[in-house]
Amino acid sequence: MNHLFGPVPSRRLGLSLGVDLVPMKTCSLSCIYCQVGETPQTTLERREYVLADEVLDELNRFFAEGRDTDWVTFSGSGEPTLNSRIGDIMAGIKKITDKPICVITNGTLLWGPAVRKDILLADAVMPSLDSAVEETFKRVCRPHADLNVSRIIEGLESFRKEYAGKMWFEIMLVAGINDSERELSALRDAVERIRPDVVQLNTVARPPAEPYAIPLTPERMEEIRQFFGDRAEVIASFKGSAKHSTGSPEDMIREYLKRRPGKLEDLILSLGIDEKEALFVLARLEEHGEAIRKEFFGKRFWEYNTDGRKK
Repeated sequence: MNHLFGPVPSRRLGLSLGVDLVPMKTCSLSCIYCQVGETPQTTLERREYVLADEVLDELNRFFAEGRDTDWVTFSGSGEPTLNSRIGDIMAGIKKITDKPICVITNGTLLWGPAVRKDILLADAVMPSLDSAVEETFKRVCRPHADLNVSRIIEGLESFRKEYAGKMWFEIMLVAGINDSERELSALRDAVERIRPDVVQLNTVARPPAEPYAIPLTPERMEEIRQFFGDRAEVIASFKGSAKHSTGSPEDMIREYLKRRPGKLEDLILSLGIDEKEALFVLARLEEHGEAIRKEFFGKRFWEYNTDGRKK
């Protein structure tokens, strides 16, 4: 399937079936911590990057095969709200399954009334904001030139007033960059304006686009959680497991790695592949130059080699 991936283990959603609505790295930001890498050229252009009928056909096949998931989640290779048919696709999903829909978005387009209207059918929306200070926002998120943090916050505030579903607000913290007292105070003020249901504090967990994007310690994350108060939480680790797997293990692992780096346990849990088979496939992909093994803070990850050759 070209536009679906997973179900993958999500620290927030259990098993999440990903729906990818844009080509790789089609995004309004080029965040220094992004696990998919740097955005070659940021964009604010909304259009039908991925055909709605193709996405709905794939979803029909997924559920017809008897596969299962906890959530259907718009996420993946870029910013899903850039797809101008996201509202139509969401409406189509509601006719196929009663599984809840989540939109994981960087929130940068929510100043537009049409964008806000398009995602009102979602059961949960997870927007992010990594800094409420303009210069830091530019440093961490490297946005499109026409974006500024004040407009983004206004858009998030407007969306909260119009949206009746769950709003889980993510802050990605990078050590030494957006975790100072000034930064956290500005973010807390923004949270008070936006009024999300939950504030989810995250830090760098997979190999980032830039090597200087490093994670905070668990102790520091807990201090910041207390600073944000009762509605804040540090995102917990995934505990679920895959219920079904279809297709060849090599194809499934290849498609997974094309969208995000993965640890061995991620592949086992999300794809329903046993450890020995997963290691065999990873070794073969490494040998053929399709996968690269990396270490990140003591953890072993594999990522897809987009050059298609050994490094």
